[in-house]
Amino acid sequence: MQYALSDSPWDWSKDKLPGKESDPGRSGGDNRRFIEAILWVGRNGARWRAIPNQYGHWNSIYRRFRRWSRQGLWQMIFNTLAAKADTEWLMLDSTIVRAHQHAAGAKGGPQNEALGRSRGGFSTKLQAVCDALGHALRLILTGGQAADCKPALALLDGLKADAVWADKGYDANYLIDAVSGRNALVVIPPKANRKIQRPYDTELYQERNLVERLFNKLKHFRRVATRYDKTALSFMSFLNMAAISLWLK
Repeated sequence: MQYALSDSPWDWSKDKLPGKESDPGRSGGDNRRFIEAILWVGRNGARWRAIPNQYGHWNSIYRRFRRWSRQGLWQMIFNTLAAKADTEWLMLDSTIVRAHQHAAGAKGGPQNEALGRSRGGFSTKLQAVCDALGHALRLILTGGQAADCKPALALLDGLKADAVWADKGYDANYLIDAVSGRNALVVIPPKANRKIQRPYDTELYQERNLVERLFNKLKHFRRVATRYDKTALSFMSFLNMAAISLWLK
């Protein structure tokens, strides 16, 4: 099958999933087929009802996906992989994800589901930090209109690095002070309206393309490139699945 899991990533992940013999409740003997079904949806950006019958009934797959999302399983697997990261360098950036019209309508309003309006229209902004190898470490969702630097401290919380890269959208005094206070090199160009232009290493700054390449790879998953999910929880689960796939390559 086109989206069949190879043995290596499956062997790494199978013992971290629910449904093992030692777990209470029903057996997850078809976990591998279920993961392949989620990969199929994520890669194709397809509707749940379009899942091929070979993966099982679409509604059962959808309900298990939502259940695992609420239980934080996708996030747990991603966090486990991210704990192995090379954090010598950290790179921050954000990207706009256009939201499909069907993404609207969740209870509580769009502001509670990381949806908003930007110059690109109805959208979500994906904020990320990656390591020196271009692997995702943390992912945060905000409305499309949110400033880049707002979640920066949350992205960096608890992470130690020798240097932190970001574009001038992250040139905020509180972030510069926080990075410098951790004895890390600040590789963030100053905004043009700063009265005193901070120096920064222009050659090192060229390495920031790693985080941009990360976004490009994540958006190979069409369910990430366009947001169809009404809830931020479901969309984040697809993001975690995409990031997990990149970690396990």
